[in-house]
Amino acid sequence: MNAPSQPDRVNGRSTPRNYSSIVCDADTPALFTDTLRALRGAGVEFLVGGAFALSRYTGIERFTKDLDVFVREADCARALESLAGIGCQTEWTFRHWLAKARRDDALIDVIYSSGNGIARVDDVWFRQAPEAEICGVPCRLSPAEELIWSKSFVQERERFDGADVLHVIRGVGPSLDWPRLIARFGEHWRVLLSHLVMYAFVYPSERHQIPAWVVDELTQRLASGWDDDLRNGKTCFGTLLSREQYLPDLQRFGYVDGRLVAGCMTPGEIAEWTGAIEREE
Repeated sequence: MNAPSQPDRVNGRSTPRNYSSIVCDADTPALFTDTLRALRGAGVEFLVGGAFALSRYTGIERFTKDLDVFVREADCARALESLAGIGCQTEWTFRHWLAKARRDDALIDVIYSSGNGIARVDDVWFRQAPEAEICGVPCRLSPAEELIWSKSFVQERERFDGADVLHVIRGVGPSLDWPRLIARFGEHWRVLLSHLVMYAFVYPSERHQIPAWVVDELTQRLASGWDDDLRNGKTCFGTLLSREQYLPDLQRFGYVDGRLVAGCMTPGEIAEWTGAIEREE
């Protein structure tokens, strides 16, 4: 996969180019192109995320043998059917957010939410999705705002997507729809603020990529609402960030699972998602 060049700089600020084409090279699995064509042929509305979207927003190439395809939950079964039609083995891996399709040594992730149940794919994803051409196939990409939103909560011991979040902000910060991004985080805005603080540390010369009003608003919220979550009682919201690392807080220290308090997962979904930890080790 050949990534686009870095964004242009105008008056010291980076501005995203209109990358209309992302070229696949000899290392790109043929399944990727077949998948995009099959989904289009079946009339399944989808977005491409993962490494392809990151290359558009950041200019950073990261070769991968899996392709992230985002669909509405209602379209997942039809997407799997179309992938089975091109010779894939399919499975509904986790009913609350993820299905997979495999062929040879390549993998397709069919995603309609996030592991913590927060970042569900809805109509807004599609209304805001930029157009692109991937491997010669017309597609749309996951919006940068939704990419940041979903990746901000991935803070596992074995996987931390914080660098991806910061790279996207550095790449397209001035063009982000910041009000929508803040709204996406909702009551979990502290997670966004934590990434913005880290961004200022990592890129001190690029702090202008984040509008001053965004930082002002969120820090004012922090200052004025330090105690506003006490209404939730003894709750651990760390489970929204990692399905494993905060289990001792629930099992030994009596905290209530933040996923239940937030209403983003059912007890059954949590049990299935937790039970998979040992199977994946």
